[in-house]
Amino acid sequence: MTQSNRLDGALTRFLAALDSIEVAVARRLENEFSSSDLQEELAIMQDDRSRLALELDAALARAGALETARDDVLRRLDHASASVAAVLGEPPGGEA
Repeated sequence: MTQSNRLDGALTRFLAALDSIEVAVARRLENEFSSSDLQEELAIMQDDRSRLALELDAALARAGALETARDDVLRRLDHASASVAAVLGEPPGGEA
């Protein structure tokens, strides 16, 4: 094998290795960008989860307040109904 042929072979192997390195670096950069994108997505999801948790707590508190108000209204209606029945001289329970 002549020196020129050995040099050409070495150059070919060198260029192939360089191509492999470039592909590996490109893959690595793509993975890092993907990882960065995933981390950003996760941060957004965590913010959304926190916001939704706060909204859920507020909605549950509002539902509790509405239930309390409903119970109070029912109690007042029962009392008012009993008072009206008493004024009309009806027996308790509305059965005549």
